[in-house]
Amino acid sequence: MKNLFVGNMSFQTTEADLRALFEPFGQISRVHIATDRETGRARGFAFVEMPNDAEAAKAIAGLDGKEVGGRNLKVNEARPKTASSGPRGGGGGGYDRDRGGERGADRGDRGRGGKQGGRFSNEDYRDSARQPREPRW
Repeated sequence: MKNLFVGNMSFQTTEADLRALFEPFGQISRVHIATDRETGRARGFAFVEMPNDAEAAKAIAGLDGKEVGGRNLKVNEARPKTASSGPRGGGGGGYDRDRGGERGADRGDRGRGGKQGGRFSNEDYRDSARQPREPRW
Protein backbone atom coordinates (compact mmCIF):
# COMPACT_ATOMS: atom_id res chain seq x y z
CA MET A 1 0.00 0.00 0.00
CA LYS A 2 1.49 3.35 -1.09
CA ASN A 3 0.34 6.75 0.05
CA LEU A 4 1.03 9.39 -2.60
CA PHE A 5 1.35 13.12 -2.00
CA VAL A 6 -0.19 15.33 -4.69
CA GLY A 7 0.91 18.94 -4.39
CA ASN A 8 0.58 22.25 -6.25
CA MET A 9 -3.07 21.48 -7.04
CA SER A 10 -5.62 24.04 -8.14
CA PHE A 11 -7.90 24.97 -5.25
CA GLN A 12 -10.91 23.97 -7.38
CA THR A 13 -9.72 20.37 -7.85
CA THR A 14 -12.23 17.89 -6.44
CA GLU A 15 -11.96 14.30 -5.22
CA ALA A 16 -13.69 13.13 -8.41
CA ASP A 17 -11.08 14.96 -10.51
CA LEU A 18 -8.26 13.21 -8.65
CA ARG A 19 -9.93 9.81 -8.98
CA ALA A 20 -10.32 10.33 -12.73
CA LEU A 21 -6.67 11.37 -12.95
CA PHE A 22 -5.28 8.36 -11.03
CA GLU A 23 -7.66 5.56 -12.15
CA PRO A 24 -5.88 4.89 -15.47
CA PHE A 25 -2.82 3.85 -13.44
CA GLY A 26 -4.61 1.40 -11.14
CA GLN A 27 -6.91 0.88 -8.19
CA ILE A 28 -7.41 3.71 -5.67
CA SER A 29 -8.35 2.90 -2.10
CA ARG A 30 -8.67 6.43 -0.70
CA VAL A 31 -8.44 10.10 -1.71
CA HIS A 32 -8.06 12.84 0.90
CA ILE A 33 -7.96 16.52 -0.05
CA ALA A 34 -6.55 18.69 2.74
CA THR A 35 -8.87 21.56 3.66
CA ASP A 36 -8.51 24.61 5.87
CA ARG A 37 -10.19 24.11 9.26
CA GLU A 38 -11.67 27.59 9.43
CA THR A 39 -12.78 28.24 5.85
CA GLY A 40 -13.27 24.67 4.60
CA ARG A 41 -11.43 25.63 1.40
CA ALA A 42 -8.92 23.25 -0.20
CA ARG A 43 -5.30 23.90 0.76
CA GLY A 44 -3.81 22.86 -2.59
CA PHE A 45 -2.60 19.36 -1.78
CA ALA A 46 -4.03 15.89 -1.33
CA PHE A 47 -3.14 12.28 -0.52
CA VAL A 48 -4.05 9.32 -2.72
CA GLU A 49 -3.70 5.74 -1.42
CA MET A 50 -3.04 2.99 -3.92
CA PRO A 51 -2.90 -0.65 -2.74
CA ASN A 52 -0.48 -1.82 -5.47
CA ASP A 53 3.08 -0.42 -5.21
CA ALA A 54 3.84 -0.96 -8.91
CA GLU A 55 0.71 0.95 -9.96
CA ALA A 56 1.62 3.75 -7.56
CA ALA A 57 5.09 4.00 -9.11
CA LYS A 58 3.51 4.23 -12.57
CA ALA A 59 1.18 6.98 -11.34
CA ILE A 60 4.11 8.96 -9.92
CA ALA A 61 6.04 8.62 -13.19
CA GLY A 62 3.01 9.52 -15.31
CA LEU A 63 1.58 12.41 -13.31
CA ASP A 64 4.55 14.22 -11.74
CA GLY A 65 4.85 17.55 -13.54
CA LYS A 66 1.61 17.09 -15.51
CA GLU A 67 -0.45 20.28 -15.96
CA VAL A 68 -3.91 20.08 -14.38
CA GLY A 69 -6.10 23.12 -13.87
CA GLY A 70 -3.34 25.46 -15.03
CA ARG A 71 -0.80 24.14 -12.50
CA ASN A 72 1.96 21.53 -12.73
CA LEU A 73 1.23 18.76 -10.22
CA LYS A 74 3.90 17.49 -7.85
CA VAL A 75 3.34 13.79 -7.23
CA ASN A 76 5.61 11.68 -5.03
CA GLU A 77 5.48 9.14 -2.24
CA ALA A 78 4.16 10.72 0.94
CA ARG A 79 6.58 10.88 3.85
CA PRO A 80 5.22 9.84 7.23
CA LYS A 81 4.21 12.65 9.56
CA THR A 82 6.89 13.44 12.13
CA ALA A 83 6.41 14.59 15.70
CA SER A 84 8.08 17.94 14.96
CA SER A 85 5.89 18.93 12.04
CA GLY A 86 3.36 21.65 12.68
CA PRO A 87 2.37 25.03 11.39
CA ARG A 88 5.07 26.39 9.06
CA GLY A 89 7.30 23.40 9.90
CA GLY A 90 7.93 25.00 13.27
CA GLY A 91 8.14 22.02 15.54
CA GLY A 92 6.66 21.89 18.98
CA GLY A 93 4.65 25.03 19.29
CA GLY A 94 2.56 23.74 22.15
CA TYR A 95 3.16 23.08 25.81
CA ASP A 96 6.39 21.15 26.23
CA ARG A 97 6.60 19.36 29.55
CA ASP A 98 10.24 18.35 29.11
CA ARG A 99 11.37 21.96 28.70
CA GLY A 100 9.60 23.48 31.67
CA GLY A 101 6.45 24.39 29.79
CA GLU A 102 7.98 26.70 27.19
CA ARG A 103 6.02 27.13 23.97
CA GLY A 104 7.93 26.12 20.85
CA ALA A 105 11.20 25.74 22.72
CA ASP A 106 12.74 23.53 20.03
CA ARG A 107 12.12 25.87 17.12
CA GLY A 108 15.67 27.13 16.99
CA ASP A 109 16.44 29.67 14.31
CA ARG A 110 14.44 28.15 11.45
CA GLY A 111 13.10 30.74 9.05
CA ARG A 112 14.13 33.72 11.12
CA GLY A 113 17.23 34.98 9.35
CA GLY A 114 19.68 33.08 11.55
CA LYS A 115 18.99 34.93 14.80
CA GLN A 116 19.90 32.96 17.89
CA GLY A 117 16.92 31.01 19.19
CA GLY A 118 14.56 32.88 16.90
CA ARG A 119 14.56 35.93 19.20
CA PHE A 120 15.91 39.40 18.60
CA SER A 121 19.16 40.42 20.22
CA ASN A 122 20.28 43.83 21.43
CA GLU A 123 22.62 44.03 18.45
CA ASP A 124 19.63 44.26 16.12
CA TYR A 125 18.63 47.65 17.51
CA ARG A 126 21.90 49.06 18.84
CA ASP A 127 21.87 52.22 16.68
CA SER A 128 18.14 52.97 16.80
CA ALA A 129 16.34 55.25 19.25
CA ARG A 130 14.43 53.54 22.03
CA GLN A 131 10.66 53.63 21.69
CA PRO A 132 8.40 54.20 24.71
CA ARG A 133 6.62 51.05 25.93
CA GLU A 134 2.91 50.83 26.46
CA PRO A 135 1.76 49.76 29.90
CA ARG A 136 0.67 46.11 30.24
CA TRP A 137 -2.76 46.19 31.88
